[in-house]
Amino acid sequence: MPIDQHLLLAFLLTTTVAMITPGPDMLFILGCGMRSGPRAGLLATAGVATSEAVHVAVAAAGLAALFAAVPVAFTAVRIVGAAYLIYLGVQMIRHRNDAVDDGPAGAAMSGRKACLTGLTTNLLNPKMVTFTIAFLPQFVVPEHGRVWLQFAVLGAILIVLEFIVDGTVGLLSGRIGGWLRSRRTARRRIDTATGGIFIGLGVRLALLR
Repeated sequence: MPIDQHLLLAFLLTTTVAMITPGPDMLFILGCGMRSGPRAGLLATAGVATSEAVHVAVAAAGLAALFAAVPVAFTAVRIVGAAYLIYLGVQMIRHRNDAVDDGPAGAAMSGRKACLTGLTTNLLNPKMVTFTIAFLPQFVVPEHGRVWLQFAVLGAILIVLEFIVDGTVGLLSGRIGGWLRSRRTARRRIDTATGGIFIGLGVRLALLR
């Protein structure tokens, strides 16, 4: 395994907590499941996960080549990425009530449309590109070699967790939708905890040498 084991554990923890925090993708999948049934929710998850695979592949190819050509670029990307994670954490804590107040509304959609909509909206979301470029390099160690393989392993884990968490949301969308609407305090705690983890991770990785 080319990935540092301690960084891998940190990656698993941070990614899992980030995945269970309600955000635009989860709300979209939740809305698809509530309006059109579990199958639509699952297909919407497939669309989002496919889009994230594209983001990971593009980021991995570009960043791996950049790190090989300009080694000092890794440090720059890591520091900028860590700063971005801290920013995200602060935003989560400051606006922890905003992201999950209302799910998507509208008419029912077919499974195919749910999948294509999830794919295109995530693929064209510049925040997802920025997050992928900022997040994954924090857990890559160029000195271990095979940077592309480290990106591939981390990306695969990210996509699998995405499918497990959001796929579950899609399948159980009715119950989860009611929980999100009624448990405001629980939602605030989740967002605060996630924001704190992102800030702590960003500070730790920014200071890591």
